[in-house]
Amino acid sequence: MKPNVKQTARLTGSAATLVAALAAAFPASLAFAQDAPPGTGEAAKAAQKEPAKDPAKETAKEAPLPSVVVTGSRISRVSSEGPSPVTVIKAEDIDRLGYKNVSDALSSLTENTGFTQGEDFGNTFTPAANAISLRGLGPNHTLVLVNGRRVADYPTAYEGSVNFVNIANIPSALIDRIEVLSGGASSVYGSDAIAGVVNIVLKKHVDEISVNLRVGGTQRGGGENARAQVTGGFDGGALQGVWGVELSGREPIWSRQRDFMADTTLQGAAPTVVIGRRNASNGKYLAPTDGCAAAGTLFDGATSAYTGKSGTYCGSGRASPTYWTTQTGNRSAQAAGQLTWQLGHGLELFAEGQFGWARTENNTRGPSWTSEVTGNSYFRNRTTGLLETWTRRFAPEELGGADRFNRQWRDSTHNIAVGARGELSGSWTYEIAFNSSYYLNRTTTPRLLSGIDTLLLGPKLGTEADGTVIYAADPARLFRPLTPQEIDSVTGRSWTRNASWSQQLSATANGEWFSLPGGPVKAAVVAEAGTQGFRNEADPRLGTSVFYNTSTSPAVRGTRDRLALGGELNAPITRQLTATLAARHDRYDFAGRNDGSTTYNAGMEFRPLSSLLVRAQHATSFRAPDMNYIFAQQTKGYYSSSTDYYRCVASGQPITKCDFANVSPGFNYLRTGSADLKSERGRSWGVGAVWQPAASFDLSVDLWKIAIRDLVTDLSADGLLRTEADCRSGAKDLQSPTCQDAIARIRRNPLDALVRPGEVAEIRVNPINAASESTWGIDVGTRYSWSAEGWGRWTADAKYTKVKSFRYQQFAGDANDNIVGTRDFGDWPSRLNASLNWKIGDWSHTLAAQRNGRIPGAEPGAWVGPYWNLNASTSWQLAKRTRVSVIVNNVFDKIRRDPSSTWPYYPVGYYLPHGRQGWIELEHSFGA
Repeated sequence: MKPNVKQTARLTGSAATLVAALAAAFPASLAFAQDAPPGTGEAAKAAQKEPAKDPAKETAKEAPLPSVVVTGSRISRVSSEGPSPVTVIKAEDIDRLGYKNVSDALSSLTENTGFTQGEDFGNTFTPAANAISLRGLGPNHTLVLVNGRRVADYPTAYEGSVNFVNIANIPSALIDRIEVLSGGASSVYGSDAIAGVVNIVLKKHVDEISVNLRVGGTQRGGGENARAQVTGGFDGGALQGVWGVELSGREPIWSRQRDFMADTTLQGAAPTVVIGRRNASNGKYLAPTDGCAAAGTLFDGATSAYTGKSGTYCGSGRASPTYWTTQTGNRSAQAAGQLTWQLGHGLELFAEGQFGWARTENNTRGPSWTSEVTGNSYFRNRTTGLLETWTRRFAPEELGGADRFNRQWRDSTHNIAVGARGELSGSWTYEIAFNSSYYLNRTTTPRLLSGIDTLLLGPKLGTEADGTVIYAADPARLFRPLTPQEIDSVTGRSWTRNASWSQQLSATANGEWFSLPGGPVKAAVVAEAGTQGFRNEADPRLGTSVFYNTSTSPAVRGTRDRLALGGELNAPITRQLTATLAARHDRYDFAGRNDGSTTYNAGMEFRPLSSLLVRAQHATSFRAPDMNYIFAQQTKGYYSSSTDYYRCVASGQPITKCDFANVSPGFNYLRTGSADLKSERGRSWGVGAVWQPAASFDLSVDLWKIAIRDLVTDLSADGLLRTEADCRSGAKDLQSPTCQDAIARIRRNPLDALVRPGEVAEIRVNPINAASESTWGIDVGTRYSWSAEGWGRWTADAKYTKVKSFRYQQFAGDANDNIVGTRDFGDWPSRLNASLNWKIGDWSHTLAAQRNGRIPGAEPGAWVGPYWNLNASTSWQLAKRTRVSVIVNNVFDKIRRDPSSTWPYYPVGYYLPHGRQGWIELEHSFGA
């Protein structure tokens, strides 16, 4: 789906006059080092500074806008930091600290305290994408930029609800550094920057052609991977450029490749039903006709007759692990480049581009079938005279391999920016730019065809007076394994096509305005006009008679336009005191209405000593309503699996052994959107200090707080089911607004129903502006380096984040207690990153450790305690242009387990079950 051409024309026409006029007058500092005009961008200005003998005098002389990037040990951190702290990940840190990729590095940030569904989570809307959740406020409250510019959202909503940027396929070939700002930044960047901003800064200058080759895998099997990168640049005088290409591939990791999760019965759970035949009148299983002899070859020979309180069926503990991938398979190609052309008189034209192609595969369950699933799930069997329900899970032996039922995602993306930058007069510079970002995702899903009913049950013979379907079904047919040819005759693939896009025309300018006793006041102004949109299209055959048990999925499309105007001041009031102020107004037009927001940011930097910085800031922020919430149509469907927590509690069964846990297929749902949603409003506060008594040592301490009101709430079905169980069982106040809402959303069958009495019939979910949440905590960071004669150079650094409070109130009148330390808090309460680097001669060694605080276990009252992980790397400069590295992730091959959980027996989404991984890397540069 291409961006709307008419909307683009309207954007460039109606806004061009406003943007051009502002570009000729004023500017905007873009708090990060995007390629802004010379002297703009906090990180850019920090990087442009020379080492200062007297930081206090240098600060007064330069009076920079708030610098947020530590550019090296020679530059005093006290003089380079600003009112808001920023974490910087340099390109070399990704390999040096043992991270698998860019996504792994960002996910490991101490500020990333929030739980997000990763690729091991299986049944999600976005298993081919990764996200981060700064301060635990959700992936939709973290703004992700490339070179300071917005990129298109992932075209499928996270959890089917909120828009976010995919960080799974970000290449590291041309990355210079990644800057992470915590706290509200809407006064500079506009919508979404409530929890923070992640800015991926690409290299702007490369002297030589470099080739980097990397290959590795996991010790326990699976996940073999390889990567090749080539980067280069040229200098043609007035014309200069850089370019980079990255090719990568990795194999999936299957649950069956990890012994501890290769079987769902390892902790005493009943085996998964592979072939089951029930008497629908009493719910009891009818004995297999051959004692499961024929089915005994399925799932590697691990299928046999199992007798429980409901009767006998053919079951296997390997039915789920055989199909479940905990890491996706991926093939990708990425390319990036930048051109600049100096025209003279301070005028420069530029063009930037990043392009990506990726194919991702995963599997969460093989094909399964239930008789008459679109009706009552039972039929009248004329052969036996009984009302019967038949179920079947198909094994890899029947399919011709488990990977034949893999889902595939094919992604293609581009981010393009063109523009001009130059000098106006005096110290004033400007930039005018147009950037376009596009993300296309095409998904194919293997499915059973509707002919599966006839294959297993035979022809339909008619219906009874109450609508019950009649078959003359042969039970022996159910228990006989199918051949791959028979499976081929009743399988096909459906498709979806999802696209998102973002376009923006911007003008910025900055320079010195007037002077104060501490130095010149620097000003910046920005004007932006943009449009963004998305489209989700599904196979029109869904919900028809083509596929087995599917529902229609209508095409959904939405666009919105925005205009923004903002400004920023940096005022050195005295040599020791600097004040910053930013303000911005954004206006969004969508769905026949508009919504606007004015935000501001005020900061203070006080340097009573050359070695000490005291800082504080307060900011307001906002997030425009997610387009997926606004434009979503009413949709019906069913979850792949569901747990009825209330029935588990009512029957006195623990979750690990509950008959109503992880039932597949899951419950039906009804989802609707809302065009009347308001923008979410945020506030953030921060106060801290940076102390650097020597170039070799620094220490920073920062307190932070973020609050959001009018938060859009769209609880997950699992969350609603948990809440309902707590409310009905008395764990929560049944009369509270949250309990009343949860019970109203979950519709159950009557307790006296003939079939499935008391079972959940439907869950209704929709978004509303109702909730509020707030969180506060502390960040502590330190670095110390020293030299030892004959023992090289040593550097130790650490960063610690502690969440002191997190409050969430779904509705006014609900309890608003601090949930940190309770089982209601599902995020990390604390995170610590520490590393020790030793450089000696041509060698560099790094040991990196991460500690995560405790999280709730699966069972009530259970906890998964704090956990340490260790990475290591060694790099050898083999020759002047050749370097060899060995990198190990998870040195001790530890896998975090949750003894209280059901299969897969580890905290899914919090920790990965991959174990030790290693890579060998070779880098060589070609040059004169």
